[in-house]
Amino acid sequence: MSIDRFAAAEAALKAGDTDEGIRLITAELERDPEASAAIYRNFASILFRQKAYEQTEQWASAGTVLHPKDYDIWNILGVAQRRLKKFDSAIRSLKQAEKINPKNTSAISNRGNVHNDMKDGRTAAEIFTKLVRLQPTSADFQRGLGRAFWFSGDLEKALMRLNLAIKLKPDMVDAWLDLAAVTSEKKGFPEALLILDQALAANPEAVRLHEARVTSLRRSGRLRDAEAYLTSLRDRYDDEAWLHYQLGGVISDYDRHRGNAHMERALDLSPDNFDYHIALVESLARSRYGDESENLERAYSILNEALKPDLELPSSALKVASEVLVRLADYEAADKLGTFSEVGRRWAEDGKHTALLGHLARVKAPEDRTELLEMHRIWGRAVAKAANRFPLRPLPARTSNGKIRIGFMSSDLRNHPVAYFAMPLFKQLDRSRFEVFCYSYYQGDKADATQEWIAGRVDGFRWIKDINEHDAAQMIADDQLDILIELGGSTHMNKLGVMAFKPAPVQASWLGYPHSAGIEAIDYLILDPFVAPPNRDLLVEDPMLMPHSWIAMGERAFPERPITEGTPEQRNGFLTFGTANNPYKYSYEMVQTWARVTASVENARFMFVRPEGGSPSFRKNIAAIFAKEGVGLDRLRFEDIRGAHMPFYNDIDISLDTFPQTGGTTTCEALWMGVPVITLVGEAMFERLSYSILTNSGLADLCASTPGEYVQIALKLAADPARRQHLRTNLRSMLKASPLGQTDQFAADFYEMISGAVVRAKAAGKIPTAV
Repeated sequence: MSIDRFAAAEAALKAGDTDEGIRLITAELERDPEASAAIYRNFASILFRQKAYEQTEQWASAGTVLHPKDYDIWNILGVAQRRLKKFDSAIRSLKQAEKINPKNTSAISNRGNVHNDMKDGRTAAEIFTKLVRLQPTSADFQRGLGRAFWFSGDLEKALMRLNLAIKLKPDMVDAWLDLAAVTSEKKGFPEALLILDQALAANPEAVRLHEARVTSLRRSGRLRDAEAYLTSLRDRYDDEAWLHYQLGGVISDYDRHRGNAHMERALDLSPDNFDYHIALVESLARSRYGDESENLERAYSILNEALKPDLELPSSALKVASEVLVRLADYEAADKLGTFSEVGRRWAEDGKHTALLGHLARVKAPEDRTELLEMHRIWGRAVAKAANRFPLRPLPARTSNGKIRIGFMSSDLRNHPVAYFAMPLFKQLDRSRFEVFCYSYYQGDKADATQEWIAGRVDGFRWIKDINEHDAAQMIADDQLDILIELGGSTHMNKLGVMAFKPAPVQASWLGYPHSAGIEAIDYLILDPFVAPPNRDLLVEDPMLMPHSWIAMGERAFPERPITEGTPEQRNGFLTFGTANNPYKYSYEMVQTWARVTASVENARFMFVRPEGGSPSFRKNIAAIFAKEGVGLDRLRFEDIRGAHMPFYNDIDISLDTFPQTGGTTTCEALWMGVPVITLVGEAMFERLSYSILTNSGLADLCASTPGEYVQIALKLAADPARRQHLRTNLRSMLKASPLGQTDQFAADFYEMISGAVVRAKAAGKIPTAV
């Protein structure tokens, strides 16, 4: 910066005041863009080092206009565009640099890196092969070629080139990380850990290698080993944010309070780190200790601080942001995250199956249902591809003892709604015909009474906390089941990916996830004639139909809770609509419909029975929607409660169901307490759960087919106090007499259905049996 008009800027830069130097140069170039190539070249380099990539692109572009023959400016422009993920523009800029100086390998190498970023391994391999021939001792070129082979699917060649890179440059941490990642993909996590141990021996202070080792342990299912490893590093790194960030992430699955303390410490040490903000937001939103609504409100506050305009969120952060915004009913902010297709595809392509559960409630148009199914298929294909690289150890055919061997896999076989609905099967198990094994990965310290009750009634209860999906699949395969039924989907602590390894010859999904999982290796989805989609194309699996209901309400799940005499309207002088459904099922249009129903009944109230009800932001956002329909805050009631919510049904006259994703457990609970439920029936499975429950209960007339009919049915029932009184008094006995309440018959039907599937599979040769 030797020209006089840039002297002040040069002085600021030499004094270490980079921000001031950038400000002065920017002002001078805006005043008069005419400047030497060296000025533009150096300024773009400064901006790039500051990670100001948009400004780098702006001023490097300006430089190319004035100095179109300057190689370095074009090269810097291409690299900045690469960082901005403007890959096509980056390639054009770098090719322009190559035209100016074809012998300079910098732009060629940078273009190869762009193709690697695009996962275009074939083109990248062509580029780096030429560069390696020119400079075979370049570790950077060997690494680039290794990555190109990786993205081309040639893992053997990738390993060879990456090994060459680390031999040429043992302190090249990026090459070690690539080598560990490819090794993990090719040979599994244990081998990758060995690579990382070698890397750390050569680079003991490389923080990213320590973090990679922790990540590998976590993905291996070895959470406690990961914690022990991080704890061993505290003497060296206890004042560094990354250590506490990693500790928080590891510990939070089994000790949320302690995990949050580490995440808070990480953010204190590095307050500008976006990833640390998002990690704390996610953990606080999942925290059940203390005041849950206060934890959630703080998560929302931290999220709003972290989100910046035009910030492109990685898929993991996108998932967290979407979940928190929807839970707090901030639908305007949630919509800004992206379209239904954009957001869902990103989650599917990045392996975020758990995020797709929340996406069910975002379905609006018929094409959304088809798109949602494809999202699940995208995820399923990737999981299957990964599983196919590590086939299970084959076993000899099991000698038949005349019994059908069934496995149930779920980390929710404890004090959880999934267990409640499954319990009739364990109570009515015919041990002379069936052997049953259960598999749980629950991270809690000890078994609760429900888990112990189930474990005492089955042939084996495998509860393994620290295990990866491959090893879990092998454990299940070693039990030589006839059929494996997964109950948890991809909800917290479950391992849906196990099913991709095909540990049992026949596999099915049931209960935990109201949609096709997306894995082709799952043969069946257990349904009933009502919950099954009319259009078979909305399922990946074949439907396996129960004759009446796909669920039953066991006695342990639905005890004889007291129902207050009379209706709430009789006691209070006004009618109360309400819900205990999880807000992840809410949408603006759905809440608006609830508000319109409430507004149409004179002096009616609406009651939310949810932990989110204690959040000021949730109350404010919900109240704003109701206010637009003429329902004031004085007509809304928020009960901040989790777990002990059942008595509050005594204060609700009519429960309005969520849509398009309906209730399931909450619908059963409301009916059990004498509260009728109005539901909207759609085409997909997740839109038909309440339809099945209500139809089996003799209340099919409370099922609407359009939003308008939904409102009409609600208002008709609101105007019929005699029927509501009858239902308040008789609904529980109606449920007991219905297929939902006939638990012995349900269990008999279920086992007959399973038996039929196994017999057909044996006849087709799918289940080998030793002679």
